[in-house]
Amino acid sequence: MTPASPRGFTLIELMVVVAIASVLAAVAYPSYQAQVAKGRRADAKQALLDLAQKMERFYTERATYAGAALGNGGLYAEVSGGGHYTLAIVTQTADGFTLSATPRAAQAGDACGTLGYNQVGDRSRSGTGVSLEQCW
Repeated sequence: MTPASPRGFTLIELMVVVAIASVLAAVAYPSYQAQVAKGRRADAKQALLDLAQKMERFYTERATYAGAALGNGGLYAEVSGGGHYTLAIVTQTADGFTLSATPRAAQAGDACGTLGYNQVGDRSRSGTGVSLEQCW
């Protein structure tokens, strides 16, 4: 009679699999977080462009940007559609405006920081270490 061959995994084999899975997770998770942040920035960009369009409509109707407001009874909601950014009209004069989208909660650690937009289409960001093109 021959002894039966052992079935299953050894502890060494199991530890090798755990080590490989850990390395893959360590590489993949930061990339995943960066993609999620990029998707949330798309929410801010869309909200800023929508708000800028509403500001232009306001200007067309009244010949001034002054007096435009956000929130109830205003031009646009104070929070972006996905809820990841708080919108604000930073400055407004008769012939110009500057809008901002400030990250909220989970998006607060985004490298791009606060995104900005004005009446001539100039884009900005408050974050450092990333280019304007990467943020917009």
